Amino acid sequence: MEIRLVSWNVNGIRAAYRKGLADWVAADSPDILSVQELKAQEHQIGKGFDAPEGYEASWSFAERKGYSGVATFSKAAPVAARRGFGDGRFDPEGRTIVTEFPGFVLYNIYFPNGQSSPERLRYKLDFYDAFIDHARAEAAAGRRLIVCGDYNTAHHPIDLARPKQNEKTSGFLPEEREWLDRWEEAGFIDVFRRGCDEPGWYTYWDQKSRARDRNVGWRIDYYFVHESAAAAVTGASIHTSVMGSDHCPIELRLDPSRL
Repeated sequence: MEIRLVSWNVNGIRAAYRKGLADWVAADSPDILSVQELKAQEHQIGKGFDAPEGYEASWSFAERKGYSGVATFSKAAPVAARRGFGDGRFDPEGRTIVTEFPGFVLYNIYFPNGQSSPERLRYKLDFYDAFIDHARAEAAAGRRLIVCGDYNTAHHPIDLARPKQNEKTSGFLPEEREWLDRWEEAGFIDVFRRGCDEPGWYTYWDQKSRARDRNVGWRIDYYFVHESAAAAVTGASIHTSVMGSDHCPIELRLDPSRL
């Protein structure tokens, strides 16, 4: 029997609940839902937002108020959960929640955005480098990794509507894209692109310019599955019709009997 995993940058979980997140979860009913960019704090749980009904919650909050944060909601409680990946430079920003399930380990990550300043771009690239070292070690130890979330980089020209215009923009810089090359060389598979080579599939659109109306977007949200778990993948999709954020949900389907 398949299990369905969904990842979504909700651009503020309290705003997402006001826009109908709970109703959408009840109707779509994913087995595991990973959300990014909570923009909330731990003390606010139960005061406007909480885990969707019927789900166990694993949270990672940023120390800074109204910033970052990720959560993974699952119908079955994870075997284990931990905040961060063990690096004090990055864990205080609440960008990573790790949940272990029978047969695989799920990393839900809100990778840094490098557009605001050279310092933040450096921070993003340092995060990338630290995480790939961590993931390589975990995979070498025999753990089957699935890494989902907002990577904040479009990998190839097909992954954004205007590649030429954005060659010098963080999110499509050569050094950011080169990291994704190394990520794949480390054994991680972009499962959506493995099954779809069509242009026009995006996961993020700028709201100020109403880019979604014209489908002028970026594909920066991914499920990457380590090759050790690839045999279990039965499908991947992007739900462009789902509103409520400047991103849309992405989906991964697995056959747990193949893990």
